[in-house]
Amino acid sequence: MGKKEKQFVEEITPMEVDFPQWYTDVILKTDLVDYSPVKGFMVIKPYGYAIWENIQSYLDAKFKETGHKNCYFPLLIPESLLNKEAEHVEGFAPEVAWVTHGGKNELSERLCVRPTSETIICSMYSKWLKSYRDLPYLYNQWCSVVRWEKSTRPFLRTSEFLWQEGHTLHETYEEAQEETLQMLNIYKEMCENLLAIPVVTGRKSDREKFAGAEATYTIEALMHDGKALQSGTSHFLGQHFTKAFEIQYSDREGNLANPYHTSWGVSTRLIGGLIMVHGDNRGLVLPPRVAPTQVVIVPIAAHKGNVMDKVDEIYKDLKTSIRVEVDDRPNYSPGWKFNEWEMKGVPLRIEIGPKDIENNQVVIFRRDTLEKQQVSMDNLKETIEDLLNNIHNTLFTKALEMREKKTYAVSNLDEFKKILDETPGFIKAMWCGDEKCEEKIKEETGATIRCMPFEQENISDKCLCCDKEAGKMVYFARAY
Repeated sequence: MGKKEKQFVEEITPMEVDFPQWYTDVILKTDLVDYSPVKGFMVIKPYGYAIWENIQSYLDAKFKETGHKNCYFPLLIPESLLNKEAEHVEGFAPEVAWVTHGGKNELSERLCVRPTSETIICSMYSKWLKSYRDLPYLYNQWCSVVRWEKSTRPFLRTSEFLWQEGHTLHETYEEAQEETLQMLNIYKEMCENLLAIPVVTGRKSDREKFAGAEATYTIEALMHDGKALQSGTSHFLGQHFTKAFEIQYSDREGNLANPYHTSWGVSTRLIGGLIMVHGDNRGLVLPPRVAPTQVVIVPIAAHKGNVMDKVDEIYKDLKTSIRVEVDDRPNYSPGWKFNEWEMKGVPLRIEIGPKDIENNQVVIFRRDTLEKQQVSMDNLKETIEDLLNNIHNTLFTKALEMREKKTYAVSNLDEFKKILDETPGFIKAMWCGDEKCEEKIKEETGATIRCMPFEQENISDKCLCCDKEAGKMVYFARAY
């Protein structure tokens, strides 16, 4: 291997040295994204987009299983619609991008590029809904939204990002609440079963909830550097929007009523989470179920004997149920290919050379443990499928152990600050419920309440900040 090849993986900055630079190196060198001419707008390249497609197809199937249908609403929203729900417009106003001209003509009313679609969707629902017999409305859209961010980082915070947003209407409070929690649970299941990321589920504080929501529920994941990432939210909107937008229907008694409303979404920031939970100093480590390529076959001495015949035979057998590629590029050495596929996080690599064929075996390399093993060619597909499941479980367990190791319980502010500065992570603490305490902690430490978890613990009787009686345990962290 030449000097250049030896340096191939070393081009990634070690995460212990500079975590943000490590992250940037990984996303650029593994060909996930590139920067566009407009600051904050990213180009998602095929390898990155394939990860999003796998998330999308998993979730889309779950949405349809639970009775939801996809539709599409316009990109541009009249300013008058945005202004109909005061709390909502105030929450999004600093991030809104405005369209003021059509061609050379100034528009009579400014149009905002959707930061989220509650207002445009509610205006349509008010036209469509007539009777309780029409309910529930269970609609979702896959689209992009624009929020003009000052500080951007690909996947984690970009001015435009891809997401899905579900918007549902229900006859009763209870049905809407059930929907809100059902969708949060689907997100949790997706993170654990597809992305191998453990999450904490709970309710946001009023200060942190969605603008216009009665309650916001969240899934929170912990990254390698001890920062939290809000990975999906589900909002119980009550009747705020349905009253503001005059969405009314004839109820079972023949009276006019406003339905109860939910919205919920996850976005391409999940890919940022995927990188920061599982990645290492060699690059990406992708869980098999979301990996664009699950297995790569690298022929050794491809020109000799019947190596390529055997490679083709194995490839055809595997591709019926596994996303598999053959790297038979002639101008790259096997060592260079090994480095590249390791950096791109492909879960399994199969090496096949003349000696392997003689011994009826292949060499398998696991990206998660960096271990090599010799495996019989007999029943190879079953062996590979078992290994891929094992890799998923190993990655989930490793991420869970990392999170538990970086989760602390504290009862006073001094201890809280010390942990945040020296060994950051999730901090469990008691809170009195007063927003002033929440604001003080944020001002002094930069940490926010990530959620009030569904699984409560009694760490002490006193609020972390003010020593008043506290009945709620919350998770704090600095966050992306």
